[in-house]
Amino acid sequence: MFEESQCRFAASHEWVFVAGDVATVGISDYAQKEISDIVFVELPAVGATVAQGKACAVIESVKAAADFMAPVSGEIIAINEALADTPELVNQSPQGEGWFVKIRMTDSTELDGLMDFAAYQHTLS
Repeated sequence: MFEESQCRFAASHEWVFVAGDVATVGISDYAQKEISDIVFVELPAVGATVAQGKACAVIESVKAAADFMAPVSGEIIAINEALADTPELVNQSPQGEGWFVKIRMTDSTELDGLMDFAAYQHTLS
């Protein structure tokens, strides 16, 4: 759904796809493989305000729990409600049906601090 070449990536393994002032975000394919079998995702409420680099969701797997960091600041305008019943969508399609939230960005210059796919891939090697 969201081509890696069209996304920006945080060092903490979240991806961002921007359309206007709305960022759709989720975790990278690399991150979902590292986390392993995801069994629960706790998302913020619609209307909540999130800050770049701060925890805004929790991902639980059969191995451990991990925080999901907001890659950009803004207001949550939509959550992926399908993850409540089928959290394994994150493993099956991390940059498709497994997206987490949509954020109306308050500061688009924060995108400048995120990596393109090539730079992100370089950090993984």
